[in-house]
Amino acid sequence: MTSCFHPIWAPLLPAEAGSPTEEVEVLFWDTTWEWFLIHGIPMLAIIAVAFVIYWAARFAIPHVVERSVRLSGKDKRAGDYAAKRAQTLSNLLVNVMGIVIGLIALMTVLDQMNIPIAPLLTSAGVVGIAIGLGAQSLVKDLISGIFILMEDQYNRGDVVTVAGVTGTVEEVSLRRTVLRDSNGTLHNVPNSAITLTSNFTRDLSRINLDLPVDYGTDLDHAMSIINRVGGELAKDSYFGKLVLSPPIALRVNNFATSGIEIKVTGDTTPGSQWEVAGEFRRRIKLAFDAGGIEIPWPHVKIHLAGESNQVCPKCQHRLPAGFAFCLSCGVDARPSNL
Repeated sequence: MTSCFHPIWAPLLPAEAGSPTEEVEVLFWDTTWEWFLIHGIPMLAIIAVAFVIYWAARFAIPHVVERSVRLSGKDKRAGDYAAKRAQTLSNLLVNVMGIVIGLIALMTVLDQMNIPIAPLLTSAGVVGIAIGLGAQSLVKDLISGIFILMEDQYNRGDVVTVAGVTGTVEEVSLRRTVLRDSNGTLHNVPNSAITLTSNFTRDLSRINLDLPVDYGTDLDHAMSIINRVGGELAKDSYFGKLVLSPPIALRVNNFATSGIEIKVTGDTTPGSQWEVAGEFRRRIKLAFDAGGIEIPWPHVKIHLAGESNQVCPKCQHRLPAGFAFCLSCGVDARPSNL
């Protein structure tokens, strides 16, 4: 009777000792074991070494980068700056290292499998040229990202304005910059779109205020109060740590519509200008109220052409010509015989 099994399954079927099927099965397992010893174990070793190197790089790179940044940075760029710079560069270097290690491991494994690498590299080069020609914006993003990182324009945690968007930098890569604005909106900005960078938290930040006072205010008295409040703020147990130079009255900056504006400036630690400025405004309002200094608001003064001889029968306020009601108390001031 003819067997219904395909010959390919013969090595997996039970066979009598010394039969051809058993010899094929033994040969198969001997060949497989030999291949595993010659190629399989080296391939597993390559993969294991690649993982060990990658995890070691993830651990070592942040420490090396942070130490390098602190040693090469200026004295005024310590603390937060070094941490932000180290975190930004570490994330980028770890990602690049992972890609490089993965590619090297892949090429080595392919070589162990006797797969020619040269044609693959040639094909990859041709494909890369085609992709580069078809994705020029991506190439521009990568080149712009390299210069942004090399020139240290900003790091993670900085508050910047790029491409018309202001926010805190959450991620910097070779291709894009991710910002979160004050409303919580997340913006992804391609690096090629960044032509101007404004960093609000580099080295130091500055309070820049125009404080208005009434035109009848003694300016010397007002400026002395501003300087006193700025000095007290710099000596505060909490805000003193954020103030690098106390806010002072710099000059009379402008004759505005409703009052005189006094320019006030002072330096703070990076990113603290908004918190310090808010507390400074609160203290200035209390000090101005205690010193009898009025903070003006928009108002209009009306000057009439003339006044009549008629006075209000209630408050004796002289009435302008043509007015039948008192502007002071609102009483009907018309003569009783009308």
